Amino acid sequence: MQITPSIHAIRHSFRIPVGPGVTLDRFVYSYLIYGDTITLIDTGVAGCEKDIFEYIRSTNRDPSEIALIILTHSHPDHIGAARAIQKVSGCSIAAHPAERAWIEDVELQNRERPVPGFAILVGGSVQLDHELVDGESIEPDDARTGEMLVFHTPGHSKGSISLLLHSDGTLFCGDAVPVAGDLPVYEDAVASVQSVKRLRGLNGIRVLLSSWDEPRTGDDVYRQMDKALDYLQKIHEAILTSAGDGVYDLGIITQKSAAVLGLPPQAVTPLLARTFAANLRQGDKKNLLSDL
Repeated sequence: MQITPSIHAIRHSFRIPVGPGVTLDRFVYSYLIYGDTITLIDTGVAGCEKDIFEYIRSTNRDPSEIALIILTHSHPDHIGAARAIQKVSGCSIAAHPAERAWIEDVELQNRERPVPGFAILVGGSVQLDHELVDGESIEPDDARTGEMLVFHTPGHSKGSISLLLHSDGTLFCGDAVPVAGDLPVYEDAVASVQSVKRLRGLNGIRVLLSSWDEPRTGDDVYRQMDKALDYLQKIHEAILTSAGDGVYDLGIITQKSAAVLGLPPQAVTPLLARTFAANLRQGDKKNLLSDL
Protein backbone atom coordinates (compact mmCIF):
# COMPACT_ATOMS: atom_id res chain seq x y z
CA MET A 1 0.00 0.00 0.00
CA GLN A 2 1.38 3.40 -0.95
CA ILE A 3 1.31 5.91 1.92
CA THR A 4 3.11 8.91 0.40
CA PRO A 5 4.85 9.38 -2.96
CA SER A 6 7.98 7.70 -1.56
CA ILE A 7 6.70 5.45 1.26
CA HIS A 8 5.02 2.07 0.92
CA ALA A 9 3.63 -0.17 3.68
CA ILE A 10 3.50 -3.98 3.71
CA ARG A 11 1.33 -5.77 6.28
CA HIS A 12 2.60 -9.22 7.27
CA SER A 13 0.27 -11.69 8.99
CA PHE A 14 1.82 -14.51 11.02
CA ARG A 15 1.08 -16.88 13.88
CA ILE A 16 2.92 -17.51 17.12
CA PRO A 17 2.61 -21.05 18.53
CA VAL A 18 1.91 -20.59 22.24
CA GLY A 19 0.94 -24.16 23.13
CA PRO A 20 -0.05 -27.52 21.65
CA GLY A 21 -2.55 -26.70 18.94
CA VAL A 22 -2.84 -23.08 20.17
CA THR A 23 -1.62 -20.09 18.17
CA LEU A 24 -1.74 -16.33 18.58
CA ASP A 25 -2.59 -14.45 15.38
CA ARG A 26 -0.42 -11.38 14.89
CA PHE A 27 0.57 -8.92 12.19
CA VAL A 28 3.43 -6.50 11.74
CA TYR A 29 4.28 -3.81 9.21
CA SER A 30 7.40 -3.24 7.15
CA TYR A 31 7.95 0.05 5.35
CA LEU A 32 9.76 0.82 2.13
CA ILE A 33 11.22 4.22 1.26
CA TYR A 34 11.76 4.54 -2.48
CA GLY A 35 14.58 6.67 -3.83
CA ASP A 36 17.38 5.89 -6.24
CA THR A 37 17.69 2.79 -4.05
CA ILE A 38 15.28 1.32 -1.49
CA THR A 39 15.45 1.67 2.29
CA LEU A 40 13.53 -0.97 4.24
CA ILE A 41 12.36 -0.31 7.80
CA ASP A 42 11.95 -3.65 9.62
CA THR A 43 11.60 -6.99 7.87
CA GLY A 44 8.84 -9.01 9.53
CA VAL A 45 9.39 -12.61 10.57
CA ALA A 46 11.24 -15.30 8.61
CA GLY A 47 9.49 -15.84 5.29
CA CYS A 48 8.23 -12.26 5.01
CA GLU A 49 10.95 -11.59 2.47
CA LYS A 50 8.62 -13.23 -0.08
CA ASP A 51 5.93 -10.59 0.57
CA ILE A 52 8.50 -7.80 0.42
CA PHE A 53 10.08 -9.00 -2.81
CA GLU A 54 6.69 -9.57 -4.45
CA TYR A 55 5.51 -6.10 -3.51
CA ILE A 56 8.68 -4.44 -4.78
CA ARG A 57 8.37 -6.23 -8.11
CA SER A 58 4.70 -5.21 -8.35
CA THR A 59 5.86 -1.57 -8.29
CA ASN A 60 8.36 -2.18 -11.12
CA ARG A 61 11.36 -2.12 -8.81
CA ASP A 62 13.71 -4.98 -7.93
CA PRO A 63 14.63 -6.48 -4.52
CA SER A 64 18.30 -6.05 -5.40
CA GLU A 65 17.71 -2.28 -5.04
CA ILE A 66 17.36 -2.60 -1.24
CA ALA A 67 20.49 -0.80 -0.05
CA LEU A 68 19.70 -0.38 3.65
CA ILE A 69 17.62 -2.13 6.29
CA ILE A 70 16.88 -0.04 9.39
CA LEU A 71 15.77 -2.17 12.33
CA THR A 72 13.72 -0.23 14.88
CA HIS A 73 14.74 -2.92 17.38
CA SER A 74 15.86 -6.55 17.59
CA HIS A 75 12.67 -8.55 18.29
CA PRO A 76 11.77 -11.52 16.05
CA ASP A 77 8.96 -9.83 14.09
CA HIS A 78 11.35 -7.05 13.07
CA ILE A 79 14.57 -8.92 12.24
CA GLY A 80 13.22 -12.32 11.21
CA ALA A 81 13.66 -11.90 7.45
CA ALA A 82 16.76 -9.67 7.55
CA ARG A 83 19.22 -12.44 6.76
CA ALA A 84 17.30 -13.64 3.71
CA ILE A 85 16.86 -10.09 2.39
CA GLN A 86 20.52 -9.25 2.85
CA LYS A 87 21.51 -12.44 1.05
CA VAL A 88 19.59 -11.30 -2.04
CA SER A 89 20.37 -7.58 -1.98
CA GLY A 90 23.72 -7.30 -0.20
CA CYS A 91 22.26 -4.40 1.80
CA SER A 92 23.65 -2.77 4.93
CA ILE A 93 21.97 -3.15 8.33
CA ALA A 94 21.48 -0.31 10.81
CA ALA A 95 20.07 -0.19 14.36
CA HIS A 96 20.71 1.28 17.79
CA PRO A 97 23.88 -0.02 19.50
CA ALA A 98 21.84 -1.38 22.45
CA GLU A 99 20.22 -3.86 20.03
CA ARG A 100 23.47 -5.07 18.45
CA ALA A 101 24.01 -8.16 20.62
CA TRP A 102 20.58 -9.66 19.93
CA ILE A 103 20.74 -8.87 16.19
CA GLU A 104 24.19 -10.39 15.74
CA ASP A 105 23.50 -13.41 17.95
CA VAL A 106 19.87 -14.47 17.77
CA GLU A 107 20.54 -17.52 19.94
CA LEU A 108 21.64 -15.15 22.70
CA GLN A 109 18.34 -13.32 22.30
CA ASN A 110 16.42 -16.58 22.47
CA ARG A 111 18.15 -17.51 25.72
CA GLU A 112 17.72 -14.11 27.34
CA ARG A 113 14.22 -13.36 26.03
CA PRO A 114 12.54 -16.62 25.03
CA VAL A 115 9.53 -16.17 22.73
CA PRO A 116 7.22 -19.03 21.69
CA GLY A 117 8.22 -20.26 18.24
CA PHE A 118 11.41 -18.18 18.16
CA ALA A 119 13.21 -20.67 15.90
CA ILE A 120 10.55 -20.41 13.18
CA LEU A 121 10.17 -16.64 13.49
CA VAL A 122 13.83 -15.70 13.00
CA GLY A 123 15.82 -16.69 9.94
CA GLY A 124 19.24 -16.10 11.49
CA SER A 125 21.70 -13.51 12.73
CA VAL A 126 23.01 -10.55 10.74
CA GLN A 127 25.91 -8.22 11.39
CA LEU A 128 25.21 -4.58 12.17
CA ASP A 129 26.95 -2.21 9.75
CA HIS A 130 25.80 1.11 11.22
CA GLU A 131 24.85 2.20 14.72
CA LEU A 132 22.06 4.78 14.91
CA VAL A 133 21.98 7.04 17.97
CA ASP A 134 19.62 9.68 19.25
CA GLY A 135 19.77 12.91 17.25
CA GLU A 136 21.52 11.40 14.26
CA SER A 137 20.33 12.29 10.77
CA ILE A 138 20.04 9.77 7.96
CA GLU A 139 19.53 10.87 4.38
CA PRO A 140 18.32 8.26 1.89
CA ASP A 141 20.20 8.69 -1.35
CA ASP A 142 17.33 10.41 -3.15
CA ALA A 143 17.23 14.10 -2.21
CA ARG A 144 13.48 14.16 -2.77
CA THR A 145 12.86 12.24 0.45
CA GLY A 146 15.01 14.50 2.63
CA GLU A 147 16.61 13.51 5.90
CA MET A 148 15.33 11.28 8.68
CA LEU A 149 16.02 12.14 12.30
CA VAL A 150 16.67 9.30 14.76
CA PHE A 151 14.95 9.33 18.16
CA HIS A 152 16.00 6.86 20.84
CA THR A 153 12.63 5.73 22.24
CA PRO A 154 13.33 2.97 24.80
CA GLY A 155 10.79 1.11 26.86
CA HIS A 156 9.60 -1.54 24.45
CA SER A 157 13.27 -2.49 24.28
CA LYS A 158 16.45 -0.80 25.44
CA GLY A 159 17.48 0.30 21.96
CA SER A 160 14.14 0.98 20.27
CA ILE A 161 14.31 3.88 17.82
CA SER A 162 11.80 6.00 15.97
CA LEU A 163 12.49 7.87 12.74
CA LEU A 164 11.03 11.20 11.57
CA LEU A 165 11.09 11.89 7.83
CA HIS A 166 10.92 15.67 7.76
CA SER A 167 9.91 16.13 4.14
CA ASP A 168 6.39 14.79 4.62
CA GLY A 169 6.04 14.71 8.41
CA THR A 170 6.10 10.92 8.64
CA LEU A 171 7.03 9.24 11.92
CA PHE A 172 8.10 5.59 11.93
CA CYS A 173 7.71 4.54 15.57
CA GLY A 174 8.29 0.77 15.55
CA ASP A 175 6.60 -0.61 18.69
CA ALA A 176 7.24 2.50 20.79
CA VAL A 177 3.57 3.57 20.71
CA PRO A 178 1.41 0.78 22.20
CA VAL A 179 -1.95 0.09 20.58
CA ALA A 180 -4.82 0.43 23.04
CA GLY A 181 -6.43 -2.95 23.68
CA ASP A 182 -3.66 -4.91 21.97
CA LEU A 183 -0.97 -7.14 23.47
CA PRO A 184 1.37 -4.91 25.53
CA VAL A 185 5.08 -5.66 25.26
CA TYR A 186 7.73 -3.57 26.98
CA GLU A 187 10.71 -3.90 29.30
CA ASP A 188 10.41 -0.60 31.14
CA ALA A 189 6.99 0.89 31.88
CA VAL A 190 8.23 4.36 32.80
CA ALA A 191 10.57 4.58 29.81
CA SER A 192 7.66 3.58 27.55
CA VAL A 193 5.59 6.46 28.88
CA GLN A 194 8.49 8.90 28.52
CA SER A 195 9.12 7.81 24.93
CA VAL A 196 5.49 8.22 23.89
CA LYS A 197 5.40 11.63 25.59
CA ARG A 198 8.51 12.66 23.69
CA LEU A 199 7.01 11.66 20.35
CA ARG A 200 3.68 13.26 21.33
CA GLY A 201 5.56 16.53 21.85
CA LEU A 202 6.87 16.66 18.29
CA ASN A 203 5.12 19.19 16.06
CA GLY A 204 3.97 18.66 12.50
CA ILE A 205 3.60 14.87 12.40
CA ARG A 206 1.13 14.17 9.60
CA VAL A 207 1.59 10.40 9.25
CA LEU A 208 2.20 7.85 12.02
CA LEU A 209 3.56 4.51 10.85
CA SER A 210 3.62 1.93 13.63
CA SER A 211 4.58 -1.73 13.46
CA TRP A 212 1.46 -3.01 15.24
CA ASP A 213 -1.16 -0.52 14.02
CA GLU A 214 -2.72 0.66 10.80
CA PRO A 215 -1.20 3.81 9.29
CA ARG A 216 -2.63 6.93 10.94
CA THR A 217 -2.93 10.40 9.42
CA GLY A 218 -4.08 13.88 10.39
CA ASP A 219 -5.58 14.41 13.82
CA ASP A 220 -5.61 10.64 14.36
CA VAL A 221 -1.81 10.71 14.76
CA TYR A 222 -1.81 12.53 18.09
CA ARG A 223 -5.06 10.88 19.15
CA GLN A 224 -3.37 7.47 18.90
CA MET A 225 -0.50 8.62 21.07
CA ASP A 226 -2.92 9.93 23.67
CA LYS A 227 -4.70 6.56 23.64
CA ALA A 228 -1.34 4.82 24.06
CA LEU A 229 -0.55 6.83 27.18
CA ASP A 230 -3.98 6.12 28.62
CA TYR A 231 -3.51 2.40 27.88
CA LEU A 232 -0.15 2.29 29.62
CA GLN A 233 -1.76 3.80 32.72
CA LYS A 234 -4.72 1.39 32.50
CA ILE A 235 -2.32 -1.58 32.34
CA HIS A 236 -0.43 -0.28 35.36
CA GLU A 237 -3.60 0.14 37.38
CA ALA A 238 -4.83 -3.36 36.49
CA ILE A 239 -1.54 -4.89 37.63
CA LEU A 240 -1.41 -2.92 40.87
CA THR A 241 -4.99 -3.94 41.63
CA SER A 242 -4.23 -7.62 40.98
CA ALA A 243 -1.09 -7.49 43.11
CA GLY A 244 -2.94 -5.54 45.79
CA ASP A 245 -5.34 -8.43 46.29
CA GLY A 246 -2.62 -10.17 48.26
CA VAL A 247 -1.41 -12.09 45.20
CA TYR A 248 2.37 -12.44 44.92
CA ASP A 249 2.59 -15.02 42.14
CA LEU A 250 3.51 -13.35 38.82
CA GLY A 251 1.61 -15.99 36.83
CA ILE A 252 -1.62 -15.34 38.71
CA ILE A 253 -1.13 -11.55 38.51
CA THR A 254 -0.64 -11.91 34.75
CA GLN A 255 -3.80 -13.99 34.32
CA LYS A 256 -5.92 -11.65 36.44
CA SER A 257 -4.58 -8.48 34.80
CA ALA A 258 -5.00 -9.90 31.28
CA ALA A 259 -8.64 -10.68 32.06
CA VAL A 260 -9.25 -7.14 33.32
CA LEU A 261 -7.66 -5.73 30.15
CA GLY A 262 -9.74 -8.01 27.91
CA LEU A 263 -6.75 -9.83 26.43
CA PRO A 264 -7.40 -13.34 25.03
CA PRO A 265 -6.31 -16.36 27.12
CA GLN A 266 -3.67 -17.35 24.55
CA ALA A 267 -1.96 -14.00 25.16
CA VAL A 268 -1.06 -15.08 28.71
CA THR A 269 2.52 -16.15 28.06
CA PRO A 270 5.89 -15.68 29.77
CA LEU A 271 6.39 -12.66 27.46
CA LEU A 272 3.27 -10.97 28.86
CA ALA A 273 4.38 -11.84 32.38
CA ARG A 274 7.73 -10.19 31.62
CA THR A 275 5.88 -7.04 30.56
CA PHE A 276 3.71 -6.95 33.68
CA ALA A 277 6.76 -7.51 35.87
CA ALA A 278 8.09 -4.19 34.54
CA ASN A 279 5.10 -2.48 36.17
CA LEU A 280 5.59 -4.29 39.47
CA ARG A 281 9.13 -2.91 39.60
CA GLN A 282 7.60 0.56 39.99
CA GLY A 283 6.49 -0.36 43.51
CA ASP A 284 3.54 1.66 44.75
CA LYS A 285 3.84 4.39 42.11
CA LYS A 286 0.19 4.83 41.11
CA ASN A 287 0.41 7.28 38.20
CA LEU A 288 2.87 6.44 35.42
CA LEU A 289 1.89 9.56 33.52
CA SER A 290 3.06 11.99 36.20
CA ASP A 291 6.43 13.62 35.74
CA LEU A 292 9.23 11.95 37.68
